[in-house]
Amino acid sequence: MVADRCADRFADHWADARKATQAARGGMHPMPVDNLLYDRLAAGWWDERGFLHSLAALNPARFGYMRRVLMEELRLTPTDLHVLDVGCGGGLLAEEFARLGCAVTGVDPSEVSLVSAREHAADQGFAIGYQRASGEALPFAAASFDVVYCCDVLEHVDDLRQVIAETARVLKPGGVYLYDTINRTPQSRLLVIQLLQEWRWTALMPPGLHDWHMFIRPAELERLLEQQGLQPIAVTGLKPRAGPLRLLRALRQRKRGLLTYAEAFDRMDLGESSDTSVSYIGYARKPLTGDSAAIGKADAGGA
Repeated sequence: MVADRCADRFADHWADARKATQAARGGMHPMPVDNLLYDRLAAGWWDERGFLHSLAALNPARFGYMRRVLMEELRLTPTDLHVLDVGCGGGLLAEEFARLGCAVTGVDPSEVSLVSAREHAADQGFAIGYQRASGEALPFAAASFDVVYCCDVLEHVDDLRQVIAETARVLKPGGVYLYDTINRTPQSRLLVIQLLQEWRWTALMPPGLHDWHMFIRPAELERLLEQQGLQPIAVTGLKPRAGPLRLLRALRQRKRGLLTYAEAFDRMDLGESSDTSVSYIGYARKPLTGDSAAIGKADAGGA
């Protein structure tokens, strides 16, 4: 099929991007992006002066969308939901779901980040289960979770197809997959790579945090979701709502030490947009099979 051939070409592109960047770096990193920085910076997940804590400033837009999907669009009850956070880092989003009343499990390949996540969850009284694992090999039985989400993760993984396959495997029939990631466009190259990461007079992010070739176009991701038996439902853009002058002013003030990382991100005012050219957020569902639908009706009748 044409869609399968397109998805195969995208997988080849993904592998070629990793190999090319690895060769350029002398084989120092197995990935085009430097995921080891999450170990080096892990002490800053909950430090307001640290870079990683600045990701909390993105939570209002990200979590606001996910909460609306689950509670308003799908009318699910949070206390009934077993939720898996793939690439949980220090637990910034996991704690939002725990606060909502969900039973939350988080996995991440960075053990140092998990230590920070466990300590902060304990301090806040959250019973979140954290385990070291990668998205390519989730240590859970099939159909274990009602909701799985990946935020700021898909553009960092070794094998995107396998991550999506594992997500589909551990989702229950009828389960919800939530995600956000960065689009591979000239606009994202300018904003995310050049303005935020490379240009020394505006750079906010650590070098090597992102590689433009690892970004994912919405149509590419939708094809991979469909190949793994997940049904894409909706997608919307995520974009700084601050104008160019306000954005540049915030970056320059951060460079001069007048703003924290979190304050600079907050002034960018990330929000939902019809424009998906920089980044986007969306969700998919795992269809109910005939057997699972019948079981659900039988359970309801037995109740």
